[in-house]
Amino acid sequence: NMADLAAQPKGGSGGIVIDDDWPGYSLDLFSYPAHYSGDLDCVVIPHGVIMDRTERLARNIMDDLGDHDIVVLCVLKGGYHRNSDRTIPMRVHFIRLKSYLNDQSTEDLHILGAEDLSFLAGKAIVGTGKTMKALLKHVEAFRPKMIKVAGLLVKRVPYNSTCLPDYVGFEIPDRFVVGYALDYNEYFRDLNHICVISESGKMKYKI
Repeated sequence: NMADLAAQPKGGSGGIVIDDDWPGYSLDLFSYPAHYSGDLDCVVIPHGVIMDRTERLARNIMDDLGDHDIVVLCVLKGGYHRNSDRTIPMRVHFIRLKSYLNDQSTEDLHILGAEDLSFLAGKAIVGTGKTMKALLKHVEAFRPKMIKVAGLLVKRVPYNSTCLPDYVGFEIPDRFVVGYALDYNEYFRDLNHICVISESGKMKYKI
């Protein structure tokens, strides 16, 4: 089962590790939107496991940063998926990074909504999302007191020289996943589970 394959964190906040040979769960075991029939290979992380892990990450972040004036810098759209009705005192600012074309990351990174982040001065920042190296360089120019990065997923990519987030939900194999707000050309955001997209799904929604 997944617990046997996965749950050895690498360090205090390394996340749940999903091995490269993890085959995923059969789609027949879960409900998902009928319009994605044939577009997915398997369920990698079911919705309930995602919910529980993100609640735990939130608790860890608040234990570490609870006394600070916190601003959450959320990278849309993959960084936003509301989990809980519980609230804590913080500001949330949304920006958007665009770097993917189909299933390939491009060098052409666009940061939208981050033109003036002067309100970050002296604040503790929790960033969520991907393509962090370019974003962190931009954010640091506004002199926040502290920056922490939280990511639901960290993908094991060969020759990856980027720094790991401070808070990690899951470490996953190098496979293109969709669902739980993660998209392929804006499709699959309405899928509650994190799944591997099929080759036919890539062709169907390719632009």
